[in-house]
This record gives sequence, structure tokens and C-alpha cells, in this order.
Amino acid sequence: MVSARHHDDSAGVIAHPPVLYLGALVIGLGADWLLALPPLPYLSGAAGLSAGLVLGVLGLGLLFTAAFRFIKAGTNIPTHLPSTALVTDGLYRYSRNPIYLGLTLVYLGLVAGLASLGALVLLLPLLAAMQVGVIHREERYLERKFGDDYRAYKQRVRRWL
Repeated sequence: MVSARHHDDSAGVIAHPPVLYLGALVIGLGADWLLALPPLPYLSGAAGLSAGLVLGVLGLGLLFTAAFRFIKAGTNIPTHLPSTALVTDGLYRYSRNPIYLGLTLVYLGLVAGLASLGALVLLLPLLAAMQVGVIHREERYLERKFGDDYRAYKQRVRRWL
């Protein structure tokens, strides 16, 4: 867990977000197999693969475009490292969490491509874990770190979309 050994100047999230998404996917796929869950209707075969590919490519595009803004600003992407700049341009003008939005689209792409009922069922608990264990902690950290600048940004830009 990141919070048990996080740097003093970090958000102290419950786990790295990609690990949460991957964990939910693996558990969902395991549930499909162990419980012999049926594939999602209308998503087995070419339709699911096509939808999954579109969602996955869109998600990766969001993720990498948003991550590039962090790199350009000279700040850290991993949540266990300190934030050194408040990024508010690019995709961050429209969403405070475009990387997480991208991860969610990639997850949905994998759900569709694999027609996984188990992984779909875990989407809401995954998003709840992200909201409480990652995003809320990051927001508190960024308010402490960047003060009024971050509070003004929160007023202008929605959390997800």
C-alpha cells in the first residue's frame, strides 16, 4: 500500500490508480471463470472487440495526452511523489482527472472486448474506491499544497467531466 510508506509530500492515496484498475479487472475476470458467469450480451465476438478497441484507444489517448501535460509542467505523475506544479491547461481545462477518465475508458474497453460481466460489476466499486481512496485524498493534498489557486481551479473545472 502506498499510504503506509508514502512520501511526506504526497497525497497518501490507498494504492496507485493503475493497480486499482488492474486489480478490479483481474478479480472480475477471475469471477467470470470461477462462477462461470456468462459473457455480456451483444459484446461477445466482433461487436465487443470493436467497442473495446474504440474505448481503449480513446482512453489511452486521454491518458497519454494528460500525462504529457504533467511532463511538460515538470511535475510528477505517480501519486506517491510530490506535486511540483498545478496543471490546469490542456485536457485539465475540462476535467480535473483526465488520466483517471482515460484509465476508466481503457477498463471499459477491456470489459467490452472481453465481454466480462464480472469486471463490469466491479466498475462501480472501483470508481467508489478511486473517489474516496484516491481523488478525495489528492484534492485535500492539492488544497494544502496550492491553496487558493487549487480552490479556484476546483470551482472552474469539474472532477470527472
